[in-house]
Amino acid sequence: MSEESDSQRTSPSVASLSENELPLPPPEPPRYVCSLTEDLVTKAREELQEKPEWRLRDVQALRDMVRKEYPYLSTSLDDAFLLRFLRARKFDYDRALQLLVNYHGCRRSWPEVFSNLRPSALKDVLNSGFLTVLPHTDPRGCHVLCIRPDRWIPSNYPITENIRAIYLTLEKLIQSEETQVNGIVILADYKGVSLSKASHFGPFIAKKVIGILQDGFPIRIKAVHIVNEPRIFKGIFAIIKPFLKEKIANRFFLHGSDLNSLHTNLPRNILPKEYGGTAGELDTATWNAVLLASEDDFVKEFCQPVPACDSLLDQPLLSEGLISDAQCDDSMRAMKSQLYSCY
Repeated sequence: MSEESDSQRTSPSVASLSENELPLPPPEPPRYVCSLTEDLVTKAREELQEKPEWRLRDVQALRDMVRKEYPYLSTSLDDAFLLRFLRARKFDYDRALQLLVNYHGCRRSWPEVFSNLRPSALKDVLNSGFLTVLPHTDPRGCHVLCIRPDRWIPSNYPITENIRAIYLTLEKLIQSEETQVNGIVILADYKGVSLSKASHFGPFIAKKVIGILQDGFPIRIKAVHIVNEPRIFKGIFAIIKPFLKEKIANRFFLHGSDLNSLHTNLPRNILPKEYGGTAGELDTATWNAVLLASEDDFVKEFCQPVPACDSLLDQPLLSEGLISDAQCDDSMRAMKSQLYSCY
């Protein structure tokens, strides 16, 4: 028997397989369909440098950069997913790429927050009323994330559970293209926050949380409104401020118990009566139901094994202005004196 016939016998080629046996090509990623109104398309063009005629070209450019510079990064490369990062960085390719890498790096580096991250694992937090999203947006189209730290009882679960609930909420909100363009507003009610409760939020947790919000998540925070803050909040803010970029720090507004001051930024018709509004009582059940209905999506995204090759992401968060660990140590040493002097 000739060598050629022997080779043909022992090494069948694809051509020898029947049509039913041919390997199937990978499924095509979902095609992007813009859901923005004409007004939001205009807003995205003016504020985010997003040009509809170049949108898919820009997405492809970011996709190519990921494949070239981070070939082992386990990430979605769908048009809609990558658009989140381009919009968050005003279509600057390099900054959008770094944000995407930071996004995944954060998830790898803080397992206490990101392991088994799904709504059903956070029912205690959701049932406590710690957070919700108001049913109406503000005049700029921003969803309002309402956080009430006084609803948290530290003996029930650690502070990281609250952070997990906030992150899930942000992930759900950012799925909307409207939110990607308009951003969000945070309303934090610090009524009843004591010294012992404030001490749980030290510099190391502050650094991680603010690092994620500023440099590791594709969302635009347009304002943070603090109401009913006790004197102790001056100590809390002293812990937070060193980690804030100037632009974000300037978006913090402290209203105290002056709801009229709040209403100059958030009109009464979108606020619940707890904050002097006319939109009925504060409802937490509706948003809880929205999150719980998304259980399968979160399981798929956050409850899968991490590929070993993603270990290249186990590095410090890369930021344009994050402070050093030495400064963080200084903040830790100063924390108690800051808190006590303001109490």
